[in-house]
Amino acid sequence: MSDHVFHAQVWEHSPDEPGSRHFLTLPADVAEDVAFEAGPRGGFGSVRVEVTVGRSTWRTSLFPDSKAGTFVLPMKKPVRLANDLHAGDTCEVRLTLVGS
Repeated sequence: MSDHVFHAQVWEHSPDEPGSRHFLTLPADVAEDVAFEAGPRGGFGSVRVEVTVGRSTWRTSLFPDSKAGTFVLPMKKPVRLANDLHAGDTCEVRLTLVGS
């Protein structure tokens, strides 16, 4: 599996709600490559990945966004805090698909 490196903006799902979740949206070309590499997916169509943002590396899942034709990447609060990231900030992302 290849590494995918891109820049994306952090966005908040429900900005008016305390504890709202934050996400990144994959660029269309990266999403297309990920979908091809991942092949058929079960369940919610999620794809397991290892992600590096700044000095943080973690494993999580990408989730399909059928309206936008891409995937979204959840950003955990400890990752955002460790890298001083807030909604509206842009960051460099490196992700690699991992086996199930």
